[in-house]
Amino acid sequence: MYWPILYFIYYAALAALYPYLPVYYRQLGVGGEQIGVLTAAVPLINLVSGPLWGWLADSRQRHKQVLVLSLVSVAVFGMLLALPRSFTGLLVVLIPLALFLSPIVPILDSSVLQSLGNQRERYGRIRLWGAIGWGVCAPLAGRLAERVGLQGLFIVFGALMGLSALLVARQPVHSTLIRPLEARAFSLFWADPRWRAFLFTAFSGGVLISVISNFLFLFLQDLGASQSLLGLSLTVATLSEVSILYVSSGLLKRWPPQWLMTVGLILFAVRALLYSFITQPWMAMLIQLMHGLTYALMWVAGVSYAGMMAPPGLNATAQGLFSSAIMGVGMVVGSLLGGFLLAHVGAIWMFRITSGVGLVGALILWSARNEHTQSV
Repeated sequence: MYWPILYFIYYAALAALYPYLPVYYRQLGVGGEQIGVLTAAVPLINLVSGPLWGWLADSRQRHKQVLVLSLVSVAVFGMLLALPRSFTGLLVVLIPLALFLSPIVPILDSSVLQSLGNQRERYGRIRLWGAIGWGVCAPLAGRLAERVGLQGLFIVFGALMGLSALLVARQPVHSTLIRPLEARAFSLFWADPRWRAFLFTAFSGGVLISVISNFLFLFLQDLGASQSLLGLSLTVATLSEVSILYVSSGLLKRWPPQWLMTVGLILFAVRALLYSFITQPWMAMLIQLMHGLTYALMWVAGVSYAGMMAPPGLNATAQGLFSSAIMGVGMVVGSLLGGFLLAHVGAIWMFRITSGVGLVGALILWSARNEHTQSV
């Protein structure tokens, strides 16, 4: 099976470019608010185009063809992103890049789950290789950027995405994607106060994820961080993520998922606040060790909690809502808010203000815990 190798290469490709894009944008002279718009473009387009790709792949049963086309297109547009020198030019290339990026992970994940059959619990062990690929490639990308400049990362990204397309071409791909939400189904979820609290909490987590992933490198660079140190910080974060993913099933057996999600979001808020107090780039390495206890813990707990609260027959819809709240709307708002705050109050207060967003989200979910206890 090529799945672990494919996850490794695909996420290695993302690690070679995406964390460094805000640094590249600023190198071209793009301002903070415009960087926020550019970083918001990808999750916004994913949110809109994901269901459309799902409908196309499902209706024509062309999941493999869509996946190969997307990987090849992402490789091409990723390399073309090195050419523009203005905000408008970057946006023109970034839009199709985001459009073709959106169906890759949903098709890949759901195809892996289908190939596992009754052994779906093995998914986490396969998905781990994506995190490993990210952690291995990130410091290498930083070292390469120091030697040949950020332009070299676009070539590495394109080559690895092209290699992923070749691997997919040799794999059987069968998948059923989440179709667009029906208004009636959405109202069913929104009528439940537990779901309203849960979705706002997921949204709050998405805001923090977006601010940290898109603007931390700019802050560390202002403190004098080298490209190698930036890459190494991603590896440190990945090690903690892998650890939490590995033990996540045990954590969920011991503690309720809503409690774990609340703890993860509180720690996320603390993590963002701690960034605002560092004075040397190396200090961020210690804070990056919290990545597993923040992002990974929130994600696995959120998936479990969404499945627990899903109405009968709507589990896939529940997971789609959770994903849209945290990785869609939350990421978009986080990018725009982070860019605005960076431009007007600076990075220190950007981290402090968004830390407050996380605490509010944790408080709302915690206040809804009694309603959950009474309903199960």
